Amino acid sequence: MTARRSVLLVSLGFALLLLALWRVDASPQRVWDGLGKLGWLVVLMWPPSPGGALPDLLRALAETLAMAFLGTLLAAVVALPFAFLGAGTIVANAWARFTIRRGFDGLRAIDSLVWALIFVSAVGMGPFAGILALALPDIGTFAKTFSEALEATERRQVEGVRGAGASRLLVIRYGLIPQALPIMLSQVLYMFESNTRSATILGVVGAGGIGLALSDRIRINNWDEAAFILLMILVTVALIDGASRWLRLRLIRA
Repeated sequence: MTARRSVLLVSLGFALLLLALWRVDASPQRVWDGLGKLGWLVVLMWPPSPGGALPDLLRALAETLAMAFLGTLLAAVVALPFAFLGAGTIVANAWARFTIRRGFDGLRAIDSLVWALIFVSAVGMGPFAGILALALPDIGTFAKTFSEALEATERRQVEGVRGAGASRLLVIRYGLIPQALPIMLSQVLYMFESNTRSATILGVVGAGGIGLALSDRIRINNWDEAAFILLMILVTVALIDGASRWLRLRLIRA
């Protein structure tokens, strides 16, 4: 019976896959034609060249990193007090926690790219719109993960601080935060790493940074300069990934 059910589920999944491919018109001919055009673009990208605009590109890349850093920092600072309200170890009322956590989900449900389109219209083009677009969904993500880290703390340490006669605030300060802090900082580092990639995409819709420069080059078919910008992004993200991973492991093992 279990084997028959597995075969049925696999067959159903395969049928859904074929239906989805048919619905989006993913024919072998389109794939073949797309590969041919992609090869032609790769030829146009070689050799990559800054086009005499290396200082401007470096400034744009620095702007992207600043957007990612400030967006992540702003989100972490705003999310921290809300995380305490969503943690069962601090707020005992289940309905209050449920309401607060659904608010976290609401912020996380809308992607940064959508927020970028909204904020570009609201505050104008530039990195400020990108910072807000990165920060808003991250507030929901941080608040959720921070509250879960607070709930996963060891109860004996908390009880020990409480047994010493500490007030509720001191119990949170010395019993909960020291245990949850390494996980919180690890999440912040991971999100900064992720936001560095996201910030390059936000530039395409007018939020500034290296993404805007990349969009301009693609729009006017300067594919060699576009390739150089892509290489800059790849190297930067790889360096941040390595440094962030090293710091996260150090924090988790601390």
